[in-house]
Amino acid sequence: MRIERLEPLWPNSKKGCMALAFDLDGPTGDAMLNHSIWCNPEYFSFGGYGPFRALGRLLDLLDDFTLPATFFVPAWVIKTWPNQCKEIVERGHEIGYHGYKHESFFTLDREQQFRVMEKSQHIFWKYLGQQAKGFRTPSGDWHKDTLSILSDFGVIYSSSMRGDDRPYLIHLNNNHPLVELPGKWELDDYSSIAYTRNPNFPAGLDRTASYRLTLENWCFEFDGAMDEGLFLTTLFHPKIIGKPGRLIILEKYFEHICGRNDVWFAKGKNVAEWVLKARGYNNER
Repeated sequence: MRIERLEPLWPNSKKGCMALAFDLDGPTGDAMLNHSIWCNPEYFSFGGYGPFRALGRLLDLLDDFTLPATFFVPAWVIKTWPNQCKEIVERGHEIGYHGYKHESFFTLDREQQFRVMEKSQHIFWKYLGQQAKGFRTPSGDWHKDTLSILSDFGVIYSSSMRGDDRPYLIHLNNNHPLVELPGKWELDDYSSIAYTRNPNFPAGLDRTASYRLTLENWCFEFDGAMDEGLFLTTLFHPKIIGKPGRLIILEKYFEHICGRNDVWFAKGKNVAEWVLKARGYNNER
């Protein structure tokens, strides 16, 4: 495996690139994987709020600003809330792989990862009629075999790592690279306005930061990245950001980012395809 760093290169003479992304996790995660969630209705309802109640608000807001987005969705959520997930696609957005029940790929061996991807691909075809091109590792890490498995399932890009603020290519043995669209914790709503007690995830004290300061921080991150002509994506979660008061933060953020005319707003798939084409690779997988 070889990593190739790329200088930013955006279409239509745009200076920077923003790919809005939401992790529609629902109630999946550690508590579901160890079955403790079935003993904790509070946490199940906290997660279920995302696809059941918050998603529609987010889709309406994206429509209001004519902004494209990518939703990384565990396949279990697609199977459980198929109509809501179909609406994401019908409104012109992208859905990417995000595990089956939000598994940590780092803890799974090659065969286990393959089974998760195989089950996920089947559900995507069954309920959405499509195969995803993007992947975000559920827990922010991956196993040494993950990249080659993604390639086996036709994935052309990942948005999982944190090692740059530009897209970069990860060269695999099959001579067709995987595009990495790196994120940053600063654009993760969990780090500032999540409030969970049990399970305590991410580990640490409960937190609800000032909404004004949260918005200001996100605006600074956007301006800094765009001023340097870089790439930026978000790690927003409908169950966190999609509540009425917090949706005002997002509305103000969209007003801010749409105030510039030098930014390419794109889905993750489109960014990856552009990067591959610019480097002379065929996007067909």
